[in-house]
Amino acid sequence: MSKIKIMTDSASDLPVKAEKEHDILVVPFKVAFGDKSYTSRIDFNEEGFYKMLNEFDGLPTHSQITAFEYGEIFEQLFNEGYTDVINVTINKEGSATYNNSLLATEQFFEDHPERKGKFNIYTIDGVSYTGAYGYPVIQAAIKAEKGEEPEEIVEYITDWVQNCTIFFAMYTLKYARKSGRIPSAAAFAGELMGLRPIMRIQDNKIVTETKVRGDKNIIPSIIKLTEDEIIPQTPYCIVCGEDKSAGEELAAQLTKKLGYPPEETFMIGAAVAINAGPKVVGAIFKRRQK
Repeated sequence: MSKIKIMTDSASDLPVKAEKEHDILVVPFKVAFGDKSYTSRIDFNEEGFYKMLNEFDGLPTHSQITAFEYGEIFEQLFNEGYTDVINVTINKEGSATYNNSLLATEQFFEDHPERKGKFNIYTIDGVSYTGAYGYPVIQAAIKAEKGEEPEEIVEYITDWVQNCTIFFAMYTLKYARKSGRIPSAAAFAGELMGLRPIMRIQDNKIVTETKVRGDKNIIPSIIKLTEDEIIPQTPYCIVCGEDKSAGEELAAQLTKKLGYPPEETFMIGAAVAINAGPKVVGAIFKRRQK
């Protein structure tokens, strides 16, 4: 009988309640504020991170999860009697973390060829950020609890992340300007004109879908875009930042428009907030095929 461990990294922004309830292993990213390094989810929670971000003049950075770290985790899980490990990582285009998991897997079986067939490691590119891969991780853990086979769970996760879209907006362009996600001149001009870009995240890419003028037009725009593309009656989630009221408003409006509430709300952590800032709002859903 399979004994499955579902694991992910902290950029999935998994709610602590879900992490503990379903025994999901969340590997934390390290975040540096200048010369001081912290471990996300251990040294601070989301609220603590936002406070540090607002007080810091520079641009924090986060480092990848190394192959060595993954190797130690795989060794521990094998010794604990797990037969299958399903690891869902941050977008491979935004971090070397995915490739490091693959390297650790290769090294693990080079060092222990006798364990092949007794222990399986599945590494899945999350394709996106935050709850776009955090949500299927939670569902995967539930499926494992119900006794579904590893291959079925991997197929479910892969299908979700490859067909998932996030529409989200930043309420300030300051952090995107600092990180270089938006050129300084364009960000400055956008702030002066009150423009708010609505971003699309899918297929390992982040692109500007449209722009609206003023904060009041952000949520209506995200609702329209979501309504146009979501597969009817399928689960969706909300993502928000420091200002939870924006997420609550989007959830209420989408519930009214779609006829059913979101499955989960994800509060962005360090990996996204470093580039987007502490105040964002967005919708996560599985899109129709065109």
